[in-house]
Amino acid sequence: MNAPTEYYEHGTAAERWARAQLFFDAREYATAARILEPLAGEAPEQLAARLLLARAYYHSAQLTRAERELRAVLERWPVEDYARLMLGRTLERMGRPDEARPHLRMAAAMAGEFPE
Repeated sequence: MNAPTEYYEHGTAAERWARAQLFFDAREYATAARILEPLAGEAPEQLAARLLLARAYYHSAQLTRAERELRAVLERWPVEDYARLMLGRTLERMGRPDEARPHLRMAAAMAGEFPE
């Protein structure tokens, strides 16, 4: 869907958040990301918007952007295990398994999953 930029920026933050979630649920990940980008910039303290943006980037194969967003999330929330897991998966998908491994191990440990 190629709507004008104004479409993504129109409405309250809550309306744009709801619109982004609808596009994400419809697997229109790139569109969801375009809506979420300004939201994340307006309210960088909102973890949910930042994580959904990272997921939208990941699912739309914008892996460099996903990595950048996840690293920013982890800088602000270093104990966010889901962001740590997503960063590991993103790095794996980018063909960087050695960089991914410590993030995946840490995410598992933070979630209480220990190897036997």
